[in-house]
Amino acid sequence: MAEDRAERIAEFIRPLRVEPGTKVHLAKDFDPGYKAGIRKKRDGVELLREGVELLADYQRRLAAQDTYGVLMCLQALDAGGKDGTIRHVMSGINPQGVRVAGFKVPSAEELDHDFLWRYTRELPRRGEIGIFNRSHYEEVLVVRVHPENLDRQKLPEAARGPDVWERRYREINDWERYLCDNGFKVVKVFLNLSKEEQRLRFLKRIDVPERNWKFSSADVRERARWDDYQRAFSQMLSATSTEWAPWYVVPADHKWFARVCAAAVLAHTLMDIDPQYPHVSARTRRELAEVKRELERQAPEGEPRDPYAAEAAKRAGRAKGGGKRKRGGGKG
Repeated sequence: MAEDRAERIAEFIRPLRVEPGTKVHLAKDFDPGYKAGIRKKRDGVELLREGVELLADYQRRLAAQDTYGVLMCLQALDAGGKDGTIRHVMSGINPQGVRVAGFKVPSAEELDHDFLWRYTRELPRRGEIGIFNRSHYEEVLVVRVHPENLDRQKLPEAARGPDVWERRYREINDWERYLCDNGFKVVKVFLNLSKEEQRLRFLKRIDVPERNWKFSSADVRERARWDDYQRAFSQMLSATSTEWAPWYVVPADHKWFARVCAAAVLAHTLMDIDPQYPHVSARTRRELAEVKRELERQAPEGEPRDPYAAEAAKRAGRAKGGGKRKRGGGKG
């Protein structure tokens, strides 16, 4: 059953995956309004609920095993839904097992280091899920669309040549491979928003007072560079979707569907790791049995010695009895 579920999830996200080595033309290759045939939002909400439950189970195993870590990179244009995706997809996960980092304009200290330094500092530990709300890909997106940002990075003259972007793609791929080789899975999600849907979301931020704080005039200035960003995203996806750290282009015009997809991509990554609870040695089991006997002796008079074991036995009995009734009914 677990294998069937894993295959269904893999099949669901397959159209979203950028195959390594392919050349991406974002506007032609991926539809921001795609819904995988799911017609009703309530069906998507139910799928998200199931996905969150699945993530919670695997996150507990990941933390208990303490061998692997997971890094999810979220990229999108303004109003793409990154914050909402994080909030909904991670809603059922233990906050102690999740590390979220957001990256804005680099500080003077950050500019005094290499371009990956500030991202390295925020990587998850083993047993954790890390989320980059914007990520090291800003260095080949915003910096590329606004090359004046490259001037502020204090690069030597020889490092500012026309090959700077190809070099950064290579360095990013090598860095992600290094992370994967050391037990940190990297999965990358681009929330693909249409220009019209972004316009509508900007208007909502202006028209609804409670959303005014989300709006910035800088967002509109960036919108004017839409075509430049589309080219930058297309080139980035083409150059940095690898077997060890693939990109998934998630349709983002329907927020509920984007969240279902993001949950499915993360669940697929965790299921591929398949973390397991640590094995308990025979000696430890003997110690646990000894402690259990002592705790049972301390039960108040009239109370079950072990209420959890008693409840589990009841459930097992009900399940067994139900199976017998079902078989008996068939004979009649």
